[in-house]
Order: sequence, then C-alpha cells, then structure tokens
Amino acid sequence: MTPQERFEDLIDEMLGAEGVTPPTPGRGFGSHALRVDNRIFAKFVRGHLVLKLPRPRVDALVDEGHGIRFDANKGTPMKEWFTLDTESSYQWEALAREALAFVGGR
Repeated sequence: MTPQERFEDLIDEMLGAEGVTPPTPGRGFGSHALRVDNRIFAKFVRGHLVLKLPRPRVDALVDEGHGIRFDANKGTPMKEWFTLDTESSYQWEALAREALAFVGGR
C-alpha cells in the first residue's frame, strides 16, 4: 500500500471521531489536512504523515528514530510537528489518535 493510500484509509478511520473534518482541496499549510474543530492535527505532505503532538512526544519519537521534526520549507523545524518515517513500525491510526487528543483537548 502506498503512503497516499494509507493516508486515505486514515481519513476514513478518523472521520468517525467527534469534530473531525476531512482535507479540503487547495494549497498551503492546511491542504491535505485532517482537522478537529477546525484545527489541524494530521496531514499528508510530500508522501509522509505529519502530526501535531506535544513537544516531549515529538522529541521521543525523533530520538527513537521514527522520523524527524516537520519543516515547512522555511529552514526551521517545528517543535510540535512530527514527520513519520515511511519505514517506521508505528501505526498511523495510533499516532493520529494521539494528535487528535492533543489538538482537540480530548
């Protein structure tokens, strides 16, 4: 399964959660993003799953070698955004649910 297909499956799985809306067509930071209460918690960027998580969680995932901090092509990695390596063993849905809980305050 390609990363794009995995993200499409993730969208289907996450839409059942309260307040979650699917990506909308467009360009920029918010395109291809899952939102909760209009706040982005997961998105698909350049073939990778990108998630908003607490900084200590991002630090741990990076230290464990599961990915890198997300950089929106501005030269500065974002402290609370994580890019999951496509070879990581982490389940996309589990991390997306962590991001949903963090962003949605649930």
